[in-house]
Amino acid sequence: LRAGPVEKEQAPALTIKDSLPLGSHAFIHFLSTLVSNIWTSDSKARGLVLVALSQSPSFYFSLLKKGIDVRVLDCYSDPLGWKDRIKDVRDTSKLFTSILDLGRGFVGDGKARFAVAIDSVSAILRHTTISSVTSLTSNLRSHDHILSIFWLIHSDLHEPRASTALEYISTMVASLEPENLFWLEQNSHQGKFHVRLKQRNGRVKLLNEEFHMKQAGIKFVNQNLLPKVQFNLQLSEKEKIDRAKVVLPFEHQGNGETILIYDGRRSLSEGAGEIHYIRDSDDDENPDSDEDPDDDLDI
Repeated sequence: LRAGPVEKEQAPALTIKDSLPLGSHAFIHFLSTLVSNIWTSDSKARGLVLVALSQSPSFYFSLLKKGIDVRVLDCYSDPLGWKDRIKDVRDTSKLFTSILDLGRGFVGDGKARFAVAIDSVSAILRHTTISSVTSLTSNLRSHDHILSIFWLIHSDLHEPRASTALEYISTMVASLEPENLFWLEQNSHQGKFHVRLKQRNGRVKLLNEEFHMKQAGIKFVNQNLLPKVQFNLQLSEKEKIDRAKVVLPFEHQGNGETILIYDGRRSLSEGAGEIHYIRDSDDDENPDSDEDPDDDLDI
């Protein structure tokens, strides 16, 4: 989100989804971190346009305290445009234009870029279709002035296809999962945070970490996300014993019988292949045997 796209590539997009009332805290975490990076010039974005649907603009200005880098599009006070028809969330084309108009205040007509954040795609989906929302996000991703974009969706409020459609057009998906199914009853404030990254080489990277809710906001147990290993590198004692008992295809036991080793160069049915007759290794323990050693190998 800080670095943005490479040349001729669409802006990276992050979907934050939850089925519990903690997604907004994760959204604020990403928002605050990105704004801080913009403020310190650690991000290539010149500023950030925030589409406010679930919280008032005053809430965000009080939270971020860096209004110079953030411009808020107020869709919270009048989402259906009863007072201001320009900000009707049902018309995603006008919403797209309003976002770009605010962003031009950061970049002008140059090649600089700005970031976009939508605090609740669910609020837009109350009044319009999923195809309109995906069209809006896709158009934002492909615009030359957009560095990156991220949004929050409450997946349990919609049909699965809504989340699936947004995930499909995203380069990153971050999911919050409760610690157990009785999260609400137990009033637990921790869970799992799963991230899926689509890398430029086409590979998908899975990352996991735990989160805890504090008064100051959401806190991740490990700030460095560790890759999710799909296999166990350690063997238990039982697994070691079982492995030792396995006879590999290239191993033979003999058991006192003559062993036939076929070299595989010709079919046995043709009678032209080479077959080596080898006595079991037990015979090697009798070096004084009267048998001709050359008889041990018949070609």
